[in-house]
Amino acid sequence: MSQVPSIQLNNGVLIPAIGLGCWAGHTPEQREAGQHWMVTALKNGYRHFDTAHVYGTEHVVGNAIRESGIPREEVFVTTKLPSHHHGRVKESLEESLKRFGFDYFDLYLVHWPQAFVWKGRVSSIARVQCDPFRTDDNPSPRDKDGNHEVVEHPNLNETWAAMEGVLATGKVKAIGVSNFSVKTLTQLLQTANVIPAVNQVEMHPYLSQHELRAFANTKGIVLTAYTPTGHASVREDPAVVAIANKHGVSSAQVSLAWHLSRGTAAVPKSASSEHQVQNINLPVLDNDDILRLDSLDKNTHLLGYYGCPNSLVFGWTYEQLGW
Repeated sequence: MSQVPSIQLNNGVLIPAIGLGCWAGHTPEQREAGQHWMVTALKNGYRHFDTAHVYGTEHVVGNAIRESGIPREEVFVTTKLPSHHHGRVKESLEESLKRFGFDYFDLYLVHWPQAFVWKGRVSSIARVQCDPFRTDDNPSPRDKDGNHEVVEHPNLNETWAAMEGVLATGKVKAIGVSNFSVKTLTQLLQTANVIPAVNQVEMHPYLSQHELRAFANTKGIVLTAYTPTGHASVREDPAVVAIANKHGVSSAQVSLAWHLSRGTAAVPKSASSEHQVQNINLPVLDNDDILRLDSLDKNTHLLGYYGCPNSLVFGWTYEQLGW
């Protein structure tokens, strides 16, 4: 069994290859309850936590680190800029830091390439501190037909320029993107002065992202997988089960080991201490295992995006996303 390695990003920062996904649910109660299993993960050896503004758990991650007693500098923390804040990158980062309760993030990602309209009000730092779930800051603005209100500006190039600006402040150690494709990365790179360090995308044996991985490798961009073990359809696939039986591990451990074999990171979410431990103790796959898992690719997105009508993904078609 292998321990979790670190991957060096294109600016020299090291990221643990396996992290803990910190989406905890839709309600404040579910999010607050996440602190318990996040502390458990820290005790189990996790040193990479992946949250986001829209997860509503930035403050929960911060509280878990403080409760654990583990020094902040020993934990790699990622958060993400929400789509409705593309026009206020600096302000959004400051608000995230106030919720988190520390003075920097290790990695700051643009959560989606598309921008939403912002309908909030400028708030004081005191308000952000006392109200981490602001009622005047709607992260999912809709038009009268229920579709997300996507705006043309700022476009992804303009948003990325603002991301480069916050990198220069030292309040984030690295910047990157999430849910970007070859199409949207190509557009971003036309004007970028800083190459994204990471692109976090849905990736598992049924969605291998071969083309995107090859493109990212040529640019020095590390891919990180969310939904890294797929759904039950992947975990119960006969090929995955056979490899798991061969190594005496779970199907989830097989998929995570496959990510490591490809040089990609992964952020599985688990509230179970047993599964947390399994997910950072992984088998070493042989070449036949890897080739067999590679062959399962169906180019299939398994994740359903909450509240997205009319076959759109947060206001964009698959064609616009480059999926």
